[in-house]
Amino acid sequence: MRPLISSRRRGTSRISIVLLLVAALLSGTFLAAGAQAAGGNHRPGESRGTTSGLNRVNLKGWAKAQLKADKARRARPHQNATRTAAAVPARTASAVTRKAAPLVRADAAAPAGTSALVLYDTTGPYGQLGELYAMATANLAGHFGTVTAKPVQDYTAGMVEQYTATVYLGSTYYGGTLPDAIPAAFYQDASATSHPVIWMGANIWGMANSVGVTQFTQKYGWDPTTSYYEDGGSVGNVTQVTYRGQTLTRTIPAGQDGGVLRPNILTGTGYPQVTTVAMGLDSSNGHTFGWAVRSANLTYIGEIPFAYVSESDRVIAFEDLLFDALAPATAERHRAMVRLEDISPDSNPTELRTMADYLYSQQIPYGINVIPVYTDPKGTYNNGVPQTITLAQRPQVVSALKYMLSHGAVLMDHGYTHQYSNVDNPYNGVTGDDFEFYRAHIDAANNVVYDGPPAEDSSVWAQSRVTAALAAFAAAGLPRPTLWTTPHYAGSAADYRVFGSNFSARLERSLYFAGTLSGASSDPNRFIGQFFPYVVNDVYGTKVLPEDIGNYEPEAYNNHPARLPADLIASARANLAVRDGVASFFYHPYYPVQPLKDTIDGIRALGYTFVSPAAL
Repeated sequence: MRPLISSRRRGTSRISIVLLLVAALLSGTFLAAGAQAAGGNHRPGESRGTTSGLNRVNLKGWAKAQLKADKARRARPHQNATRTAAAVPARTASAVTRKAAPLVRADAAAPAGTSALVLYDTTGPYGQLGELYAMATANLAGHFGTVTAKPVQDYTAGMVEQYTATVYLGSTYYGGTLPDAIPAAFYQDASATSHPVIWMGANIWGMANSVGVTQFTQKYGWDPTTSYYEDGGSVGNVTQVTYRGQTLTRTIPAGQDGGVLRPNILTGTGYPQVTTVAMGLDSSNGHTFGWAVRSANLTYIGEIPFAYVSESDRVIAFEDLLFDALAPATAERHRAMVRLEDISPDSNPTELRTMADYLYSQQIPYGINVIPVYTDPKGTYNNGVPQTITLAQRPQVVSALKYMLSHGAVLMDHGYTHQYSNVDNPYNGVTGDDFEFYRAHIDAANNVVYDGPPAEDSSVWAQSRVTAALAAFAAAGLPRPTLWTTPHYAGSAADYRVFGSNFSARLERSLYFAGTLSGASSDPNRFIGQFFPYVVNDVYGTKVLPEDIGNYEPEAYNNHPARLPADLIASARANLAVRDGVASFFYHPYYPVQPLKDTIDGIRALGYTFVSPAAL
C-alpha cells in the first residue's frame, strides 16, 4: 500500500500516502496524505493514508469550549480540602460490558489474563470524540490482552478490581451547564484501588473534589483543582514531549489546541513524591512541565494525544506507558520491518530482482505487497487505450516474485486492482494510483479528501474482490497470501472485517468508525485513523501488524513534504521510546536501491534488528 505519492516515471506524477493519524479536519473534512502507483512506471501512488486521526470532528469548537470551561473553573473560588466525598454504593460485580477486541458481550466475571478497562465520555456537544478515542486506546491495549470499552457513565462500583488496569479518556469537560457524568463510584474506586489507573485529559479535578482534595493531595502529591490548561493566560505552544530519552513532536494547528493540563505539584511535609514520566516543553515561554506524571496507582496525562499525530509524535509516550500498566516486566527489544510496495503485473521484473538481491545480501527478510491485476481503464499510461493485465499474463513478473519468495520475501495481498471502476478516485483510475475500497477527491487546495465508501460497498462486494484477487494469485501459480494491506489503507468497517476473515493479519494503518463500540450503525463520515508501533488485536477483531514510520518519498505531494531516509531514521529513533516496538516502513521498488540502503543502514545503526512480517 502506498502513500499518495508522486513519481516522475513516464513524465507523470506518482503520489504516496502514509496513513498518519493526525486530525486534519479543516472545514469538517478529513484530509488524506497521499497515494502511490503500482507498477514500475507510474504516478500517484500509495497513500500516507489519513493524515489525521479524526474525520469531520470540529476540534476548533472543542478546543474553544474546553478552554472557556477551564477559565470559568479557574475563576471560581477555590474549594479547599474540606470537601467531602460523595456516597459510594457497596461494591458489586460489574454489569454487562462490551468487549473492544473483539467486540462481543462480556459477562460479569473478571477477564482471564491481562485485561484493560477503557472508559470514555459520550455526553455533551463533542461527545462523539469519546468513542473515537476509546477505539484508538482499545486497539493499543489489544496488544496486551483482552479489552472492555464502555461509556464512563456505565461504570459500576468495584469494576476496576476486575481488570489489570483501567484507562479513562476525559474528552468531555464537565462543569457549568454540563453535569458531571462520571459516577462517584469510579472516582472513589480509582483512588482506592491498587490496580494501575491511567487518566488522560479532563475531569481529574472532579476526582480530587469527590474523594476530598486533602485526601487526593496527600496520596498523589499534586492538586488537580489548581492545575489548568493555560500558563500565563494562554495554552502557549507545546511543541515537544521528552520521554525515555527521546524527543517527541507535538504539532497542533492554531485554534485547535485545547491545551495540556499542567499539574500543580506540591512539595513539603506530607506530600509524596510525584514522578514526571514525560516532560512537556512550551516553546512560547521556555517553560517545562509534567506532560505525564505518576504517583501511587495513578498515571495522569494532561491531554488525549490522538489528534494531529505524526510518526515521531508524543502519542509514542502513551503507547509505551501502557507497558507500565499492563506488562511492566516486558524486556527491551527493538525490531524493524520493511515491505516492498505496489508490485503489480506492470512492475519491472529487473527492478524486483535487484531489490531482492540487495535485501538477501543483507540477510533482511521482507514483505512484498502484490496487486494481482493491473488495470488502466482509460488508457492514461497507454496512449488512451484501456489496458488490463493479470499476473498470469506476465510470466517474467511471476518469475521475479518467485525469486523474491526464495530470497527472504513473504507474499502479501494488496487488494485486487488497487483502483475503483473507471473513474478518477482521486487521480486517474489506474492501479496503484487510486483507492479501491473508498471514494476520494482532490479539492481546490490540493488536498485529498475522503468521501466515504462506494455506493455498492458491502461485505459481499468486498469479499468478491478478495476472492477474485486470490484466484488471480492461484492462476499465476503463486501461493495464497496470508497477509493483507488495504489499498491506500482505506475501507469501511465491513470491508476491514472481510479482510480479517480471509487473512491471518493486516499489515497497515486503518480507519475506525463511530458506532463500532456502541453497536450503532457505522458512520462512514466519522472515523479515527491510526497506526501502531507493535502488533495489536483491534476493535474489528483482527490482528494488525505495525506500519509506523512511513515510506521514502522524494517529492512533495498534496501538501505533504518529501520524506527522505533521514526522516524515516528520525522516526525510528523516536520510536526507540517504545520498549518493545517495531520500526516498520515500506519502499517502492521503482525507486533506486540507494535510498533503501541508506534507510536500512540508519535504522540498523540505532540498534534495530530486521524481522519478517510472518514472524510477528
